[in-house]
Amino acid sequence: MLCIEDLCVARGHGAQAHHVYLPQLTLRPGQVVAVTGESGCGKSTLLEAIGLLLRPASVGRFELHDDKKWDIAALLNSNQQAELADIRARSLGFVLQNGGLLPFLSVQDNIRLPCQLLGRVPDKAMLSRIIDALKLGPLLSKHPAQLSFGERQRTAFARAIMHRPGLVLADEPTAALDPYSAQQLFSLFIELVAQEGMMALVVSHDWPLVQRFNLPCLVARLDSDASDQPGAQAKRGTHFVV
Repeated sequence: MLCIEDLCVARGHGAQAHHVYLPQLTLRPGQVVAVTGESGCGKSTLLEAIGLLLRPASVGRFELHDDKKWDIAALLNSNQQAELADIRARSLGFVLQNGGLLPFLSVQDNIRLPCQLLGRVPDKAMLSRIIDALKLGPLLSKHPAQLSFGERQRTAFARAIMHRPGLVLADEPTAALDPYSAQQLFSLFIELVAQEGMMALVVSHDWPLVQRFNLPCLVARLDSDASDQPGAQAKRGTHFVV
């Protein structure tokens, strides 16, 4: 389970700072939540903070329960960078807009990489299940430059979940795909997250796609329509609300 309360991230300084504020979020195993809003509102900033890539200005509660319970708020407040890096490597999976694959590794080696970095032997049954579900079998010996964009995104998703993270964070994973390919990848994404008992946050501009899969949403509200939200006067900027 993921539980976050009163998370605030500041971009910039002083009067020009833009604050991204998350009053409350709870995620349970198997659940996928979309993060929506106009360009530049702070969706990627929010994902970076939850992914422990960006330190928040303040946070009330931030707990992640997978194989153990992590009090991430306490670790952030005491600046325990080594422990935070360990959580990032073991309990989080990332799918970037451009795939983020290493060009000198094959598809198979890219998928195995997180397990290798953690010193784990990849679960053969899970590896086979992911490869079959994402139709990656014919691509395993190829390198990223030989793949289409959709193939790279499927590979990136396989890599993000191979080490069984508790939480998967995907930033516009279907942005450059045609509607059919986007729908196929979204469907596989949701199915595998549910099968493996993970949780996922997906940033998306594709509102029809989000609606098609009936995903719960964190919706960005700018200052003009967020005055009724907790902390709106103290932390001006974007508020993400369910």
